[in-house]
Amino acid sequence: MSAKRATQKAVKRTTGKASKGFTDEERAAMRERARELKAGAAKADGEKAVLEKIAEMPPADRAMAERLHALIRATAPELSPRTWYGMPAYAKDDKVVCFFKNAAKFKTRYATLGFSDKANLDDGHMWPTDFALMELTAAEEKRIAALVKKAMR
Repeated sequence: MSAKRATQKAVKRTTGKASKGFTDEERAAMRERARELKAGAAKADGEKAVLEKIAEMPPADRAMAERLHALIRATAPELSPRTWYGMPAYAKDDKVVCFFKNAAKFKTRYATLGFSDKANLDDGHMWPTDFALMELTAAEEKRIAALVKKAMR
């Protein structure tokens, strides 16, 4: 037995059940992120990549993503579109500020608009960073525009 092998200890289960680990959707997102990282600078056209991802979405998610894309680009033109874990995202200085997670991707009942820690949404000691989206009306679009502007301060 090698010295390395001799020092390894067996992992004990605490629940008696095998862990299910990541879902197929989560593993697919991680593979997409690995491809994005490998592509690096070679994938300079983030706008094209985002529009391609949006085009792949089911109709309801696609319509919402297209409206969000136009809204974010109009509200914060300094943000660069790019993909992030295979999702449309918008970055400043190559750091993701916000992203759209369509409902079908992870088989959820609503889509999500999320903000990273690079977004300046701070409000005291606690504030929301992810927002569930069931539908985009004028009221939601107005609120999203305000959130994106605040995130860029």
